Amino acid sequence: MESDRLSTSAAPSSHAQTLSRGLRALEILAEAQAPLSIAELSTLLGVHRSIAYRILRTLEDHSLVVRDAGGRVQAGPGLAVLARGVSSDLQSAALPELTILANTLGMTAFVAVLNQQDCVTLVAVEPRHTGATVAQRPGTRHSVTAGAPGIAIQSALTEPDWERFAPGRRYRDDARTAQRLGYAVSHDEVIEGVSSVAVPVRIPGQLPAAVALVYIRSQHTPAQLGAQLMECARTIESQLR
Repeated sequence: MESDRLSTSAAPSSHAQTLSRGLRALEILAEAQAPLSIAELSTLLGVHRSIAYRILRTLEDHSLVVRDAGGRVQAGPGLAVLARGVSSDLQSAALPELTILANTLGMTAFVAVLNQQDCVTLVAVEPRHTGATVAQRPGTRHSVTAGAPGIAIQSALTEPDWERFAPGRRYRDDARTAQRLGYAVSHDEVIEGVSSVAVPVRIPGQLPAAVALVYIRSQHTPAQLGAQLMECARTIESQLR
């Protein structure tokens, strides 16, 4: 009886560990710039290849990952189905506006939302018929304390609200500047050589999001880009009321 109790109590921990590894595998694949081999994924997960293989087989069964002809693994179409349900109203409201911004300005436009203490790209649009642009894949994440989207989101919160949300993390002077200007700017904070301009999007009953542009160089000033983003943000907000 004692051994039965021990095995039963151990099962939830084992199941939770497997689930955690599966979720971490999806995060790694979503952030990867190219498909990964099983060996590469097992190294990043910190597990034996046999364990990584079992995790992938389960994820494949649900179309959450796929393998190419060479056996390399990448995020699958099942993730897109799940993603459609995440902040669907915000995605629907933002997508047409992001498309206009991206193609008018010739740079990638995206919406970032808060996830714990990270900024996560919810939806992004790259411009058509342009040269080199900065890719911004949905699911890309970085600390909310870095980059224009994080500054913009912080600027939409009062300092006491920020302290409750992120205890011990300072309220940036850049966020106070963004409150005054209406937009936030960053250079080299998330990716070296890349700039971003962002504006907060205030969503009723939710934490603020940010609409942003990311680029290497631009013929427009940050103030001009900020004005375009502010108009975009107000349009999105009007559809979410």
